[in-house]
Amino acid sequence: MSRILILDDDEGIRRSLEIMLKGDGHHTLAAASAEGALALLEREPTDIALVDLQLPGMDGIAFTKALRDRRRDVDVVIITAHGSVESAVEAMKEGSFDYLTKPFSPEQVRHRLSQIERLRGLRSEVASLKTQLGGPQDTEILTRNPKMRHLLELARTASETDATVLITGESGVGKGLLARRVHAWSARKNGSFTVVDCAAFQETLLESDLFGHKKGAFTGAATDKPGKVELAGGGTLFLDEIGEVPLALQAKLLRLVEERAFERLGDPAPRMVDARIVVATNRDLNELVAEKQFRPDLFFRLSVVELAIPPLRNRPEDISLLAERFTAQFAERHKRPIDTLGAEVERFLVGYGWPGNVRELMHVIERAVLLCPGRTIRMDHLPERLRVSQHSADDDALNFSLAELEEHHIRRVLAQNLSQEETASRLGIDPSTLWRKRKKYGI
Repeated sequence: MSRILILDDDEGIRRSLEIMLKGDGHHTLAAASAEGALALLEREPTDIALVDLQLPGMDGIAFTKALRDRRRDVDVVIITAHGSVESAVEAMKEGSFDYLTKPFSPEQVRHRLSQIERLRGLRSEVASLKTQLGGPQDTEILTRNPKMRHLLELARTASETDATVLITGESGVGKGLLARRVHAWSARKNGSFTVVDCAAFQETLLESDLFGHKKGAFTGAATDKPGKVELAGGGTLFLDEIGEVPLALQAKLLRLVEERAFERLGDPAPRMVDARIVVATNRDLNELVAEKQFRPDLFFRLSVVELAIPPLRNRPEDISLLAERFTAQFAERHKRPIDTLGAEVERFLVGYGWPGNVRELMHVIERAVLLCPGRTIRMDHLPERLRVSQHSADDDALNFSLAELEEHHIRRVLAQNLSQEETASRLGIDPSTLWRKRKKYGI
């Protein structure tokens, strides 16, 4: 079953679609305006959006474009009047999956949704096959940072066992990539890498997605269905955003971690699974335990090996390295002739604070690749918001000690791949002083 957004300013259409879709077992969200829908999607995940073409304010085409900038994984179906098929086709060029012409029947809606669900299932299978067949090169993590290198060494050592691994770090630092790296290094690399986004479901739906369900366990459960836990047998189960799991479900997760035992929803018969468990969170589980939102026994079982990924702003020497890799990847993907970053762009990227971490850098580079008509990415190919937000980031420097600012600045200059003499000259110190400061800060 899918999570479906209904965006239509006609209350009657919204209500009828909600009744039909909920009756089919789907989880629904509803909005009367594009602006309201975008605000709703900041808080609620969704798989599919049914979007009316004619809306007050931002229309369906503009909404589709705005949604594509935020969430590329949502499939959009445009709802249009009979005489506006050309506009619907234009919306499809902006990324919508298909369109429905008013008036439409429930069976037409179900048919479109069935097509999308089959396609989403195929995408998931392809991603799983890539993980199984791609090998370590598909999960390569590039870094020059000493702390990241130590972290990768620890991850490699942990991967040689079946110990549960907890990966922590801010959103966008690459927790999912590191989890795949652990899987690719392990003896289970030929098994499946099965992902569960614990923040994407309501409690009952999350339990069903994890453990599966028996026919009749809830409305819409027309057949027995295995969960992700069973599908992970022989491989790795990756539980992303583990801090979002409701307390009531944490007891069942504890049993899974301790005994590798679980039960399908609506079926008391116990089942066993042979799967390695890796979890990730951007929240402080210690704080959640103190606030009684997370079970301490589950926390202790999950954190047998903890891998804390530092944010990108603390790894300035990695920024140019990653930017060059993303430039090459997106240039090849989008068939663009770009082969280099301008010197001013590279300096700016290294100096920017990257609140969205590696994910933000990746999206910025992809946008620049798409906008650049020549071979070199320039400053005007970067989003204006980056340059505006950099002024605010400079104000935040007042919160750091002098030593922390010095270390960060030295790392930023070193990340520009200058010689020792050039780096020392840029910093206004002699090479021997630079050597002592690098030794002091472990650079």
